[in-house]
Amino acid sequence: MIKVQNLSYSYPQKDLYKKVSFTIENNVHCALIGTNGTGKSTLLDLIMHSEEYLYDGKIEIDNTGRIGYVSQFSQLDPKEDLTVFQYISDEFVKHEQKIFDLCKEMETAVDLESIFEEYQKELDEWNAIDGESHEINIKKQLKLADLQKLEEQKISSLSGGEFKLVQVIKEMMLSPRFLIMDEPDVFLDFNHLNALRNLINAHKGTLLIITHNRYLLNHCFNKMLHMENMDVQEFDGTYTEYNYELLATKIDLEEAAAADQAEIDRQSRILQKSRARASEMDNPSLGRAVHARQTLVDRLKARKTKAPFVDIKQPEIYFDLENEVADENILELTDYSVAFDEQLLEHVNLEMKPAEHAAIVGSNGTGKTTMLCEVFENKKDTIRISEGAKVSMFSQITGSLYDDTKTLLEIFEEKGFDRKNDIENYLKKYGFEGETLDQRVSELSGGEKDLFQLAVLSLEKANFLLLDEPTGHLDVYAQIALEQAISEYKGAILMVSHDYYTVANCMDYVLLVENNTVRRMSIRKFRQMIYANHFDKDYLLLEKKKKETETRIQQLLRTNDFEMANVLMESLEEIIKKMKMSMA
Repeated sequence: MIKVQNLSYSYPQKDLYKKVSFTIENNVHCALIGTNGTGKSTLLDLIMHSEEYLYDGKIEIDNTGRIGYVSQFSQLDPKEDLTVFQYISDEFVKHEQKIFDLCKEMETAVDLESIFEEYQKELDEWNAIDGESHEINIKKQLKLADLQKLEEQKISSLSGGEFKLVQVIKEMMLSPRFLIMDEPDVFLDFNHLNALRNLINAHKGTLLIITHNRYLLNHCFNKMLHMENMDVQEFDGTYTEYNYELLATKIDLEEAAAADQAEIDRQSRILQKSRARASEMDNPSLGRAVHARQTLVDRLKARKTKAPFVDIKQPEIYFDLENEVADENILELTDYSVAFDEQLLEHVNLEMKPAEHAAIVGSNGTGKTTMLCEVFENKKDTIRISEGAKVSMFSQITGSLYDDTKTLLEIFEEKGFDRKNDIENYLKKYGFEGETLDQRVSELSGGEKDLFQLAVLSLEKANFLLLDEPTGHLDVYAQIALEQAISEYKGAILMVSHDYYTVANCMDYVLLVENNTVRRMSIRKFRQMIYANHFDKDYLLLEKKKKETETRIQQLLRTNDFEMANVLMESLEEIIKKMKMSMA
């Protein structure tokens, strides 16, 4: 369906791709992955609107008709007065009316041939989207996404997560052969995420989807396109299988690199002795031998094994704090309530200790972000924050800590950095370097904006962090780095998140929002609740064993114990086979 050959494209600030090639076949569900800022969203736009870009190479797309697209920044129109069913069926109704109008026109037309051609074109499109069955198909899709109860509800009244799923359904029905989606999972609660999984897995056409969501990656795709270091690697198989192949490649490369280094060290010792001998004797032949040996060592160093898709640099995220809070509680909510058009939260009572990490979890539209923002503003009598607390907030709306029309360098100069070299060294830890430092923050990708916000946040040295969906746009490597930073942080964290993995990996407990109030739940009970609704028990046990085995292999690689690492790779392969069987 898509064939890309020797594609090269650059921004004024940086090169994105250099002679990349890949193919996406019909009916494949392909995940486009890679670290933040590698040009994934740009690649999607290039495929859809190649005529608007100046690029080298070739992009070929089979004659698919309409290419569907779901943006990560889909916005609900508050003036939209259609019901969910009307919204999804709108294009079908227009097609049907057009066909009807052309039939009427043919009854009296003189130039029948041109009208008949237009009629045949409309009819072909109608058949391609299964127009005759569209009403039944809409109901089926809504049921698949567990949204059948919303059929007659107004679009304008939907939550963001509900609207995203409705938009996915609409595009899947109108573009059955080829659909592109850019992070459709962003900010979906776990129930909606599971509904998206069902929609993706039931779709019969070709899908190309950017996602960093580990749940979707593990359950929805049979092809991987991995963008990294201006290159694209394609892999036919699941995300779990791809990670296995990356780890196997890493072992091979590190073993080869260790052998290369051993030879470099051996030749360097010989070179050192030759130099010492040549300095003692005025002998031209010894000088030539030293030069030849140096050339050999340089050549060995230059060819030393490298791996652009294996050795991916993980950002170094770190949260520090200047002072710890002496009070018993850093936060207290007493009979707290939130209401807009309807009551969202009422009679909420909770306390947080100065070093606790709590996740606010619940369905979309239940008041979680509002509660977090009101804690940050601290203007209600029902909210009490310790006087010793220094509060900083990560917002879904980037730029809350700075003016995002300024460059990265300008913002850090305003934050008190005197030397450009200090800014460069600090931001390099977060993956920003080179010409990127002179970009405006508003020009960064969604994930880069979030990483930059975290870089600014860590400067605040606050002892109470409020994090609103911090993993929403981050790539998998940055998500893992953030989880590690949260786990090591000694202050208090109150975080809104729909990311099951982040909550389970680094939170002390959960504040579950349901029935207009908040109740505290242990991580163990939260896991049990999620497992019961969305996971196969055997799969989860195997996933835990897989992670433990991968960690052990990584430890063995640090000591160059390649023999034992390969033995464990055999065990890992068996675990992955069992995981596939439990998902069948």
